[in-house]
Amino acid sequence: MNDRLKGMLWMCTSALGMALMGATVKFIGSDISTFEKLFFRNLVGVVILLFSMKGKNINIWGSSNKSRLFIIFRCVVGLTGAVLNFYCINKLYLADSALLNKLSPFFVTIFATLFLKEKLEKHQIPILTVVLFGALLVIKPKFSFEMLPALAGFLSAIFAGGAYTLVRYLRTMEEPSTLVLWFSAFSMVGMIPPMLIQGFIVPNKVQLFYLILTGIFATIGQVGLAYAYKYALASEVSIYQYLSIIFSAIIGFMVWKEVPDIFSLIGGFIIVGAALFNYKLSKK
Repeated sequence: MNDRLKGMLWMCTSALGMALMGATVKFIGSDISTFEKLFFRNLVGVVILLFSMKGKNINIWGSSNKSRLFIIFRCVVGLTGAVLNFYCINKLYLADSALLNKLSPFFVTIFATLFLKEKLEKHQIPILTVVLFGALLVIKPKFSFEMLPALAGFLSAIFAGGAYTLVRYLRTMEEPSTLVLWFSAFSMVGMIPPMLIQGFIVPNKVQLFYLILTGIFATIGQVGLAYAYKYALASEVSIYQYLSIIFSAIIGFMVWKEVPDIFSLIGGFIIVGAALFNYKLSKK
């Protein structure tokens, strides 16, 4: 199996993991705060990763001071995006929240051009403009508090794009498992103060079950993403992230009978269509 195919399969696995994570977050309900959900998500992730890395020759502390600095930066940016994404998931339809978050590959393109000096092709500029128009149809700006969840979803994509760009930068320095472990541990500790300030709610058995599943699915999504970018170029595999929108739409309809409005549907088709068009041109 060549590296490109490995990257594709890992990205598909990541997309399914992220879609299932979003579903379990909605199942938990609003009684449990966003901070508490993120704490449990990352607590489970740390346990899984430490267990899976046991006995393997993996340096979990980072290979150098330079890489550790960028890992911490990735953790801060990624955690900010995760908080915004969880808030968005709680307030919007599952498909809409997944769609906004999956604008991240386009921000990866922008950040990779600015900071990693990757070449921005001429065809990508109009595509990015079209994508932003599609995002506006999903956000539906009203200049009121009603649009805050959609705006949070859009901002989560920007921060996720920054985090994924840093993962791409660190791919030759650190093992993917190390990057995910650092992110999970940093996020777990970082969520303790706001979780306690807002008020810790002891979850019931059902909520605890879904909190554990959230951590499992999130870890699958993070590990899948890290390995996908390890084995293949972002331009080759990032398109497969959009499968999570399809997975989320199916889950949302089957479980909550969610049907996005016409503007969200049009915006979704524009964004996914632009992603497919960009992918085909990038291959050429």
